[in-house]
Amino acid sequence: MNPTLYQTLVYAHILGVILLAGNITITAFWKVLADMTKDAKQIAFANRAVIIADWLFTLPGIVLTLVGGIGISLMGQWPLFEVSWLSWSVFWFVVAGLLWMVFLIPLQIRQSRAAKLFAETGDIPDSYWRDARWWITIGLIATVPLLIILYLMVFKP
Repeated sequence: MNPTLYQTLVYAHILGVILLAGNITITAFWKVLADMTKDAKQIAFANRAVIIADWLFTLPGIVLTLVGGIGISLMGQWPLFEVSWLSWSVFWFVVAGLLWMVFLIPLQIRQSRAAKLFAETGDIPDSYWRDARWWITIGLIATVPLLIILYLMVFKP
């Protein structure tokens, strides 16, 4: 085993987790704060910023987490689907990913498009508020699997 490559993979994995968890937490925080102002321009800016931050931080965080984690597993001779905590980690990562792809990303795109329009008029439609409530609710639910994975990574039950 190449110790430098292994350490690089561990570094990539931890950096990915930080980027992923940090960005999904802080973007939700700032978006909720912007929504609370009920100011159309601030809300539109926050929605645009969430999408940009997802491309700059969340997506690279996901890639680094996966590449690092799978690389560590392969180098450490830990069969991904034979070690219980690794199998469950993969399962929960897929659950979180499905929640994002099926619900959160479409909601986010719809909110961003709506915000672009209402930034000009100042009239925020009820449909935006409905989507915003669903986005934060499902977003919180989608964070739970990531917390479970963090527990599994640290305690390796």
